[in-house]
Amino acid sequence: MIQTRQLAVAQHPTGVELTIPVITVDAGVPGPSVYIQANLHGAEVQGNAVIHHLLEALSLHPPAGRITLVPLANPLGINHKNGEFTLGRFDPVTGNNWNRQYHFCGDDIADFVATEIDSDEDRIKAAFRDKLKAQLRHRLEDPWGLPVGQHLALRLQQLSLDADIVLDLHTGPVSGRHLYVPKYARERARAFNIPLNILMGSEFGGALDEATFSPWWQLSEAFAALGRQVPVWVDGFTLELGSQEQLDLTAAKRDALGILNYLQHSHQSAPWGPLWSLPQWQIEPVPLHACELVDYRAYYSPRGGQVEYLAKPEQPLAAGAPLARLWHFDRLGASESEQHDHPLSETLSLPCDAIPVLHFASASVQQGTELYKVLTNTFPL
Repeated sequence: MIQTRQLAVAQHPTGVELTIPVITVDAGVPGPSVYIQANLHGAEVQGNAVIHHLLEALSLHPPAGRITLVPLANPLGINHKNGEFTLGRFDPVTGNNWNRQYHFCGDDIADFVATEIDSDEDRIKAAFRDKLKAQLRHRLEDPWGLPVGQHLALRLQQLSLDADIVLDLHTGPVSGRHLYVPKYARERARAFNIPLNILMGSEFGGALDEATFSPWWQLSEAFAALGRQVPVWVDGFTLELGSQEQLDLTAAKRDALGILNYLQHSHQSAPWGPLWSLPQWQIEPVPLHACELVDYRAYYSPRGGQVEYLAKPEQPLAAGAPLARLWHFDRLGASESEQHDHPLSETLSLPCDAIPVLHFASASVQQGTELYKVLTNTFPL
């Protein structure tokens, strides 16, 4: 039922291949296909612990369908150390974000829909999946070659193309738990029980969740433009499960239960069937806040200095309340009159009510550093 294989995703200059574990859980019972990966960014290790708990649960409660689990998805990023810190968010050669190198081109979706407008749904799904697979094969076979990061991304993306559900597990710098939610799946997203939620449209920006849902959502929109309603047949989510460089097995079990709860109940409003009929995953509900992607705002440091972070992730903050205190220790020893014009510290605040999601990991910042990201104009999910 549980099998593990190694997949080569990169190659060192010495010719040594870097591999990742690919774990499949398949009890031979027909059902949906699920793909879950973790640790694409080197410092974001918490998702591996979540996969550990998921595998334990799946061993006890075999699901229908097929679940593919990929921990340690990016050995290049995981091994990218600088002293005691794991960097690993960007390819050190190109500077590109590892999670912005997936591929999708929707230029000919309208032509595809015009050809398949009268086809049955099974035919449409199979033909469209074949089309997406052909796109990736063509990209991987580019005679001019590909950057390192895109080699990795496309090999991971190929693993996910047959899935009905794709979950990409990440963390932030110093972060609360938050979820990127395609708007069509808002109802199903509640089952994750993640407190902060960011609602997204159908545009593709290079991330795995978008590479998953954008093609199918744009396909649904194109059919609707010709007067035929078809569902969005695939779900894709990015789950941000706390802070980077942190490993918390207790928190991981909580988030694994949230994922299992989503997997168990998602079929009630989606075109795939259930994975289980018996288990009831017990979760402790939390308030669910949301905002539109355009209202997920960054706050940048107005000056350089050393920062005392005052506002905590996930805790609502009123307009004008202290967000952070910016210290200017270069002014130590200055006269009283000098400190009046250029104080030793200043309190920073936001111009509107917000819920902090994450903040910069370092206390030493330049002018223009992205100090916080916050939800604004929030509403219940």
